[in-house]
Amino acid sequence: MLLSQIFQLSNILATIGWLFLLIAPRWKWTGRIIIGFIIILFCLVYIYMLTRSFNAEAFESFSSLDGVKQLFTNESAVLAGWIHYLAFDLMVGLFIVHNTLKNNVPHLLVIPCLLLTFILGPVGLLLYLFIRMVSTRRYFISYP
Repeated sequence: MLLSQIFQLSNILATIGWLFLLIAPRWKWTGRIIIGFIIILFCLVYIYMLTRSFNAEAFESFSSLDGVKQLFTNESAVLAGWIHYLAFDLMVGLFIVHNTLKNNVPHLLVIPCLLLTFILGPVGLLLYLFIRMVSTRRYFISYP
């Protein structure tokens, strides 16, 4: 499969996952589809892309900005990085939805957070944390 095809399919899968979070956050299968299929598939493709683009010496490149820039001159490494972002942003979106349901934050307030997380990752998470803090009057996120 061509890298451009993997890129397109990854974007389509990520979009499907985000649509589930936006449209069906309470559906019992939403989280199962996202983690049980989309995220696991992203992880497998990510590992495949790493084996195509990285060797033992490549990991030393993570210690400097110039080294990281050099890594991302390889198209396979760029695609691996993109899939990394798609997977982690989708996991953050899933966290937001689960935390929203746990804390009774209105879904309409969360939709902009999810859209921003899809596009700008940490910006959407920060907005959600602010909205959650204001709506629950709790400053820290509690875990089960």
